Amino acid sequence: MTIDKSWTTIRRHGSSNEFWNGLQHFLQMAKPFVNDRGFIKCPCRRCLNNASHQLEDLESHIFRNGFMFGYNQWIHHGEPATANAGTTVAGPSGGIQERDEMFDVLDDIISEDADEDAVGGPSSNVQYDDLFAALGSELYPGVSSFSSLNFLVKLMHLKVLNKWTNKSFDELLKLLKLAFPKIDLVESHYEAKKLMTKMGLGYSSIHVCKNDCALFWKENSLKDTCPVCSESRWKLQSGKRAGKNVPHKVLRYFPVGPRLKRLFATLKTVKLMRWHSTGKSKDNDVMRHPVDGKSWQEFDKRHPQFAGDVRNVRLGLAADGFNPFGNMSLSYSMWPVVLTMYNLPPWICMKAEYLMLSLLIPGPQSPGKDMDVFLRPLIDELKELWVHGLDTRDAAYENGVFRMRAVLLWTVNDFPARTCPTCNEDTPSMRVIGKTAYFGHRRFLPTNHHWRSNLQFDGRTERKRPPRRFSTTDILEQLRRVKTGIPGKHPNYGGVKRKRGDDELNWRKKSIFYELPYWVDIELKHNLDVMHIEKNVCDSLLGTLLADPHKLKDTDNARRDLAKLGIRQELHLFEDGNKLMKPAADYTFSEGNRRKFCRFIRSVKFPDGFASNLSKNVAQNDSRLLGLKSHDCHVIMQRLLPVGCRSLVSKNIWGTIVELCTFFKQLCASTVNVSDMVEAQKQLVLILCKLERIFPPAFFDIMIHLVLHLPEEAILGGPVHMRWMYPFERYLKRLKDYVRNAAKPEGSIAEGYVVDEALTFCSRYFDDVETRFNRPDRNDDGIHPTRQLSVFESQCKPLGKQSYVELDNNARDKAEFYILNNSPELEPYLNEHKQELHVRLREGCYNINEVHRTEFAAWFFEKIYAMHRMQAPEVTTELLSLSSKTNMVVSSYPACIVNGVRFVTHERDVRLRTQNSGVSVPGTGQEIFYGQLQEILEFSYLNGFSCDSKHMVTENNITSIDINGEAYKDDQFILASQAKQVFYVADPSRGPNWRVVQHVKHRSIWDITDDVTNASRHVTDDSSFLNDADEVELSDEEDESVEEYADEETYAENDIDTEEDDDDRSYHSSDSD
Repeated sequence: MTIDKSWTTIRRHGSSNEFWNGLQHFLQMAKPFVNDRGFIKCPCRRCLNNASHQLEDLESHIFRNGFMFGYNQWIHHGEPATANAGTTVAGPSGGIQERDEMFDVLDDIISEDADEDAVGGPSSNVQYDDLFAALGSELYPGVSSFSSLNFLVKLMHLKVLNKWTNKSFDELLKLLKLAFPKIDLVESHYEAKKLMTKMGLGYSSIHVCKNDCALFWKENSLKDTCPVCSESRWKLQSGKRAGKNVPHKVLRYFPVGPRLKRLFATLKTVKLMRWHSTGKSKDNDVMRHPVDGKSWQEFDKRHPQFAGDVRNVRLGLAADGFNPFGNMSLSYSMWPVVLTMYNLPPWICMKAEYLMLSLLIPGPQSPGKDMDVFLRPLIDELKELWVHGLDTRDAAYENGVFRMRAVLLWTVNDFPARTCPTCNEDTPSMRVIGKTAYFGHRRFLPTNHHWRSNLQFDGRTERKRPPRRFSTTDILEQLRRVKTGIPGKHPNYGGVKRKRGDDELNWRKKSIFYELPYWVDIELKHNLDVMHIEKNVCDSLLGTLLADPHKLKDTDNARRDLAKLGIRQELHLFEDGNKLMKPAADYTFSEGNRRKFCRFIRSVKFPDGFASNLSKNVAQNDSRLLGLKSHDCHVIMQRLLPVGCRSLVSKNIWGTIVELCTFFKQLCASTVNVSDMVEAQKQLVLILCKLERIFPPAFFDIMIHLVLHLPEEAILGGPVHMRWMYPFERYLKRLKDYVRNAAKPEGSIAEGYVVDEALTFCSRYFDDVETRFNRPDRNDDGIHPTRQLSVFESQCKPLGKQSYVELDNNARDKAEFYILNNSPELEPYLNEHKQELHVRLREGCYNINEVHRTEFAAWFFEKIYAMHRMQAPEVTTELLSLSSKTNMVVSSYPACIVNGVRFVTHERDVRLRTQNSGVSVPGTGQEIFYGQLQEILEFSYLNGFSCDSKHMVTENNITSIDINGEAYKDDQFILASQAKQVFYVADPSRGPNWRVVQHVKHRSIWDITDDVTNASRHVTDDSSFLNDADEVELSDEEDESVEEYADEETYAENDIDTEEDDDDRSYHSSDSD
């Protein structure tokens, strides 16, 4: 009997009755051939007869995925086998076909909403028909390795990854069509984008009143005029609507639920969404993720049902404005609202691929007080996700569907207010000439502290107690008294300015976030942005120290404030004839010292990828610093300012600045200790009081005061690097790159985002092309084979031209002994040789350690070869090789990469704008050796470094090195795996031959132990989330240029000792840094 199989080739199987009927006949024929458990092989395009399912699941798979190519004789499903029968998987033309990655992509996309248990007949999945048609089509006749869809997706991915223009992509398609006339490919980028959009999650366009009064959404969706100001919804031309109705403004809303469901629908990300439950710190004092913070833990206690399912999602929200037209003079402010998922591990949580654009608020004006109007769709969906949740397929479990819920943990924004939200109505402040100074931090001291009665601060005794803590009930009562204003900017409605009542304090309105049922239970609702606070503090310090006329806080009015308070008479203005004289202050540099400090900044060279070239920010006359970005201020505050000003101001002023900079370095660490933050909270009160005795009251703006509350927020929220604006600012640069039509910037960004989102999802499945997820790090040294002896694992990736160096006997013997002495597996042999020397030599007559150093290599060689002749099983090939002497001639290289870190010899380093020759090596005890890389030598069985050691002095937590001195001349070899990178900056206080050590913690290494492998986690981060998006200036060096800037938090030391940990040479330290 002939079996009709024509239905298996129907492409639009999802809407074909013929396919459905043929499938039913196939299942009836296969039913008697199920195994004893009711399973049978599945011939769908995804399973390819490699997996077995029950019949009802078989029906679902084949109907959704289609029937596999090439399975022409159904030998597994009841058709008798013939002599030529086989199970080869073939394409439509009979060619051998490997499994196409796009099968998995489309299967996961469709399964986001599909219910495999409910299959009832043909349904219309029209949006996927074109995708399946392209998937079932060969790219070129006879080429079965690529489907048309697979090739197009990878080509589009390369376009996005390498930032090709749309025109260049169109030209490439034309060239491919010309070279391969029969190729099955789209005609233009526009058609390709339409196809990619079908794999995306789309967005909703919501019309907005021209005055930002209301959204034409839900109950207002059919209205033609604004319900608040009665302005028309549509643009008018000459008093009449011209042609198609065009709205004044359009809000783009990207639904959150479907995007969260997609993360659970694929095995590529579903396990990552549970990391917070397994990666939580076991030490209650250590915080490395928001899950370790007090706010997260208290929320779980109040909502145990939500916390009971680890798959429930924790979100963070950030919003900021940017000009999509770059540096053009056109004033335009567009506001994206971006979400991040804190379920993810810290090394990917803030990466651009895992950030979600939820709202795109149109310009040209910023939303201002009307932000809540635009947030309405997002808040409604967040309420739905909390109250009802969303049925979500969990790819980690077979047919697993769960009810996913989500919570908004907090927001991250630049600080917009002028009053401290923690101190509230009792913020310490005083009125000075022309402004409000946030002065008076003595009230935070203990009541019996002697500074409270000191008149040198403001001429008065401080008797006030610290501001009281305001509970959620207190805040809600304050918000209840705030009058509800009219939204919008219409001059007759919401745009009318009203005077705030005395009982309204500093509140403008009750935030829309309070509509979330759980918002009152969150302890940390809005994060103080450390990025902007640190930049403002740095600008204030540098502006005052350098007497920068544009940022100087020590103005004439500031001196008049001192006179009004009756303090610091030596700084009061006075008249000299017809001139008003301003005495020099000890907190500002003299003209000569300003030049010294600027030359110091100009001389600094950072390691590869660490920071921008700060020499470009120094004025030509060496008088001030220009155009500092947020990351520049971050580096200056934590690395350079304490060193550069040490000899330029008094010890009292310098010590206070060092304490403040040390706090920021401690706060920005990737791992934070709760006990350190508790102690820092106490110390900051003293630091701010010291600053009040140094600087005039006008110096203290709100940003200086907010520093006081940063430790408390760190305890509540965890490490700063997951709660600041750096990754979001960088993300804005990606959004800006989507703008291809300057007339419609919002539309360009929305369309570009949806396509990029789909391509990013597809790229997770690709292994044969470079993607954002598998591309190697810039300093990737590859994978080295596992060895029996650990010393042979000390390998690196050499860079540059290979040359040859002939070692003398003395140098070779020193290198060989260092290698042997640093092999843990040789410890029994080293001890045995020492014991023989103690027996053979008399104590006191010989230096046993020196004899051991000179004779061990020969003794070890004879020992191993004697054992080898006796065929001792412990003598392996590696051990035999290690006992042999190396050649007198070894290879030498100018640079290399070790464990993702680039090292360069000092000879080459001096010619570059970067510095990569500094190394440090821990000693056997508490000491640390610092040095400078002189040679990179490759012996016959491993790589090694040769470096010189210097004399070191440590003072006030700053380690200084004498570059002319040299210590440990007889022990200047280290293994490549032992090298830790440091860099050096000049030490102006000690002279031209001294340098200060700066340690480097690279962004690709996280000190997190994986629960499965119990090994330290080394993660390659291809984007730094510490830099400002469009504020990065790259070095001009070709080879050693700073292509990416490292994340601030990854370079911040967890240790409170700041500058002393930062040397770039192999210097010996008598105590631990």
